[in-house]
Amino acid sequence: MDNRIRELRTARGWTQAALADLLDVSRQTVNALETGRYDPSLPLAFRLARVLGEPLEAIFDPGEERSAETAAP
Repeated sequence: MDNRIRELRTARGWTQAALADLLDVSRQTVNALETGRYDPSLPLAFRLARVLGEPLEAIFDPGEERSAETAAP
């Protein structure tokens, strides 16, 4: 699943370890999320949204949103 986790994390000046601490997960989990090797559980997705201060739709699958915008007449 496409996501903007890395972009949002770096915009805040956070390391993967710092975000992992805020989410109560390992740094490796944050890396796997950012690279798309791991899809978060629903509770983790909600924690990400809360910590990053963004709605879920703004974090996950942004490519789908862009293609819907370009498909509109």
